[in-house]
Amino acid sequence: MKYQQRQAVAVVLLVTAALAYLAASGPADSRAGGAPPEPAVPAVAQQNQMHKVVHQLQQRLHELPQDKDSWARLGSSYVELARVTADPAYYAKAEGALKNAGDTGLAAIGMGTLANARHDFHAARDWAAKAIAALPASAEAHGVLADALTQLGDDAGAEEAVQKMLDLKPNTASFARASFHFELHGNVDGARDAMERALKASTTPEEIAFCRYRLGELAFDHNQLDVAAQHYEQGLAARGDDMTLTQGMAKVAAARGDAPVALDSYRRLVARAPLPQYLQEYAELLEANGKTEEAAQQYAVLSEQQRLMESQGASDDLAAALVAADRGDGMQALRRAEAEWSRRQSVFVADAMAWALHVNGRDAEALSYSDRAVALGWQNATFSYHRGMILAALGRVAEAQEALVQALRLNANFSPLQSLKAGRKLAELRGGR
Repeated sequence: MKYQQRQAVAVVLLVTAALAYLAASGPADSRAGGAPPEPAVPAVAQQNQMHKVVHQLQQRLHELPQDKDSWARLGSSYVELARVTADPAYYAKAEGALKNAGDTGLAAIGMGTLANARHDFHAARDWAAKAIAALPASAEAHGVLADALTQLGDDAGAEEAVQKMLDLKPNTASFARASFHFELHGNVDGARDAMERALKASTTPEEIAFCRYRLGELAFDHNQLDVAAQHYEQGLAARGDDMTLTQGMAKVAAARGDAPVALDSYRRLVARAPLPQYLQEYAELLEANGKTEEAAQQYAVLSEQQRLMESQGASDDLAAALVAADRGDGMQALRRAEAEWSRRQSVFVADAMAWALHVNGRDAEALSYSDRAVALGWQNATFSYHRGMILAALGRVAEAQEALVQALRLNANFSPLQSLKAGRKLAELRGGR
């Protein structure tokens, strides 16, 4: 999974965490009212905590099977468990519980969050509309809508939903979405400022860790390794064994040339959370360090994990298209990209279409999709790399050099493998070969 999906998913996960917080709170939230932050919660402890919440809700529902809010909270807890355990089997359990919650606003928020997690963004948009109709003052409902519309490519609608969130509740979740919206439009300073405001609004270790991760990502993706490391470390101080922050530190180690530390960190990370993003990054790092057999094993695990996700209704043709294209499987890449494009026409999918067409030698068509990918102004190293390679294939040497220079200037470590290829292609173009 490439940078463009990581960003969007990270914002979606904040809503999931918020819903899990609602689930843990019960009918009356005794922690509302300025309670001090809880101690840092390692990932294993977080899983245990979520299992405890699920057990308590199950007991309550055994006694009060008609309690719709508890069914909604149980469903939301299952969505969160799917995230923290990387086990998509919880999606079906979440759906069953949320259906039992009936036609309520809280259930619609849960169904919308589940649909976003499954990458069914049209369904998420529709569920968000139902949630807003039932709970017009719910910032969480507008957050679900913002996530869905961003992924569907409805930029104006997403901006309106984010603004509504900010108007209703200027908290960590709403500032985080504002940050991503700024970033998509090339306003890096605005994105950073919004995340700093999100951090100031944070009240739990989970929110602090999330904000530090996003601030770290903004720094990492703009060649500021030391700043990125500081944010990742400060996030880990808030929540000791956070997976995203662990991944961030592994990326920094790889970028600094400390391959043994990076590889060991990824090995432990994928053993605990075999998410497609982590598996792909680990496989690429192994391949970049000449460990081709081990890389092939991780690619095989990645394929199996994608299959498992799809079996639970969590299709991700976008990520699969990019993986296939990077590995030179043009037919698979284009089939997957076209399937995703038939569902949504966002900048993320436009880039995947461009890359898949390039791998198939259809660069004139690829460039038109690349034009759409950069239309919002996102300063994205992967997008620039793809564009540079397409332009090079078309013989537009000066423009290709400009795009590749931009990719490496933005983030010289955007991918363990593709950044090396970008450097080699740039040297080739400059040498006139």
